Amino acid sequence: MLPAAPVVTVAGVEVRPVWANNLNYELGLMQHVAADAICAAVNVHYPGVVHGAGRDQASLTAEQRYADLKRNVDELKPLQVGLAVHNARGHRVTWEFNLRDFDLAAGDAHTARSLSYLAGRGLALGALRRHGLPAAALARGLARSGLVARPGLRWVAYSGTYHVAYLLKVITGGAPLPPTVVGFLAAARHLLGPDMYDVARVAADFHGGPVGLDMIASRLGIPPPLTSPMLAGAAAVRAIEAFVELMHRFGGDVAAYKGLLQGLQIT
Repeated sequence: MLPAAPVVTVAGVEVRPVWANNLNYELGLMQHVAADAICAAVNVHYPGVVHGAGRDQASLTAEQRYADLKRNVDELKPLQVGLAVHNARGHRVTWEFNLRDFDLAAGDAHTARSLSYLAGRGLALGALRRHGLPAAALARGLARSGLVARPGLRWVAYSGTYHVAYLLKVITGGAPLPPTVVGFLAAARHLLGPDMYDVARVAADFHGGPVGLDMIASRLGIPPPLTSPMLAGAAAVRAIEAFVELMHRFGGDVAAYKGLLQGLQIT
């Protein structure tokens, strides 16, 4: 039996869980909402970081950090994709796509700590495996949605390198990421457009230092999602709401942050 997954509201935004049995309906709704989308945010839950987890990230170059990211994203399978969309008509809707490809019993790469953490936030691996949708189906839906390679659409994430990388993996049908950070950023611009923003990067300048997404949202007056599991959909909502508020605080001028993903700046 499909797990109960009612539509919930986070910060006034609908979060709509998507499983195999309601995929077609929700993709149709997403296509309608995305027809005049102006901003979208992505958050991906994945089963851990198995390569480079113990390395001092501050001591690495952008290429070294990207090499670790590529090894992880190429090898691991995403569990859940949250996509939040704002459109020109004032609609704000978020979808939480539950993916079935990860198979713990088959020995798919993961870290036990990450799976335990996600389980504590409400992610049920058994339900994903039984009732989720294949990432390939999400890729086909995204291709029809109008969100991919859409001129003028702003894409947002928080600490966005892994989220954007996993989204590219889904969109490209699981293809390996490009071999270099320059190639990765070029692929992201090609598939998502040049208007990519990392909330962590913007907020670091506004608040004077790096802080977590929950703290950023709290400082900006964005209410916590008390009635929703803290999963990918809720995180996408908080990322997009934080970005919109930061844009307001910056007087709408965030051009200096365009295309900057935390940890992948090339100097």
